[in-house]
Amino acid sequence: MEINKYIDHTILKAEATTDKIKKLCQEAMEYKFKTVCLNPSWVKLAHETLKGSEVGITTVIGFPLGANATMVKVYEAKLAIEHGATEIDMVINIGRLKDGQDEYVLNEIRKIKAAIKGHCLKVIIENALLTKEEKIRACKLVVQAGADFVKTSTGFSYNGATIEDVKLMKATVGNAIEIKAAGGVRNLEDANNMIAAGATRIGTSAGIAIVSGKTAKSSY
Repeated sequence: MEINKYIDHTILKAEATTDKIKKLCQEAMEYKFKTVCLNPSWVKLAHETLKGSEVGITTVIGFPLGANATMVKVYEAKLAIEHGATEIDMVINIGRLKDGQDEYVLNEIRKIKAAIKGHCLKVIIENALLTKEEKIRACKLVVQAGADFVKTSTGFSYNGATIEDVKLMKATVGNAIEIKAAGGVRNLEDANNMIAAGATRIGTSAGIAIVSGKTAKSSY
């Protein structure tokens, strides 16, 4: 198993600078990670830096709270693709889900998927804020909306990915869509455990530590 191909090499901190973004991209090319994952204002820079490589560009939409108006998320996603993003990680409107407004959540995901015209859409449901029943409902909505992945976490809430959540997500979605585990994956053992539970992508800033057999201190 090529663990590097599972990794979205990530920097989503507010204090990320131009030099840190360039370094992230250089590392992703060196270690042949699947994508870099960064905030939308850095997509153009990543696109320029990664030109000619096989590393994709993931950016985040409605991040990290998911509470933006749908039209704002749609525009943000379209603009990200225009700037060179190849994959989109959007956050659902968590409050609407908890209110039982499933049609709102479903339609929002569908609109963003349509806006990005065939590019990969991963949907962050922020498991730390959901009950078991809400996690199951959210996963089913993501499948119904035609997204490509359901993702555990932003990495900015109370906790990130857990083995139990990934197993529950896998039991719910089966082979209909894929699962991205993000938040708290710091070493190879963590990554392998997430993959064994059903994850096919890992979001982490600890990619180099993971492929090097070390443990990172970062929380994402």
